[in-house]
Amino acid sequence: MELEVLRRLIVAWLRSPKQFSSRQLPRDCSICKYHGIFLPAGHPPRWNARCPACGSRERHRLSHLLYQEIDLFDRKDLRILHFAPEPYMLPLMKEHAHYETTDPKIEGTTRADDIRAIASKNENFDVVIAHHVLEHIDDDRKALAEIWRVLVPGGQAILSAPINWSRSGTFESDKFNTRAARAAAYGGADHVRYYGRDFPERIRTAGFTVREFRAEPEQEVMLGLGRDEAIYVATKTS
Repeated sequence: MELEVLRRLIVAWLRSPKQFSSRQLPRDCSICKYHGIFLPAGHPPRWNARCPACGSRERHRLSHLLYQEIDLFDRKDLRILHFAPEPYMLPLMKEHAHYETTDPKIEGTTRADDIRAIASKNENFDVVIAHHVLEHIDDDRKALAEIWRVLVPGGQAILSAPINWSRSGTFESDKFNTRAARAAAYGGADHVRYYGRDFPERIRTAGFTVREFRAEPEQEVMLGLGRDEAIYVATKTS
């Protein structure tokens, strides 16, 4: 593994030498416990974003902090439905008998649910996870209603999406209906909106109580997290 990490560091230096032109702060990975220099990720590259040992990005490491807080890995009794699962989660959950993955486009998931019409009976899951999914869904309110339906009372949805913190309201318009237009307007060719600070309120309208999970500023630095990333824990209260 050490040789593979070294290889990845060398490749990253060759591809993005500017990141390494000055002394970099060693970071800590909350997932694999690597300590050292992180790599760039994305196009254009975000510096110090990717762990060279496990490949995790910023939002993966933030999610991991939350999962540890709510004992997601230790609670083997939890029935979990994970939309568009992040690859790093699969080996961590392989011994979890009630962990199901789902996406209509990703190969290898255990299910292929449309989040707007989940093929499940009511009150069937304790946890539903959907990171960076809702910005792709034309009717996100229907998706939230479906998540509410399949959760048990007291169950939790773990949700996140790209947020423009400078705007109070979500931006979506029928004028931007091509891939090029959506990429320019929403930051992704397959996105259909850019959420504003009202994202948690949209979740509340589906019947959830909502709390925001963010890392401490020191953690953002040392774990190489995004300064504009938050996760919302939505609890079905009735």
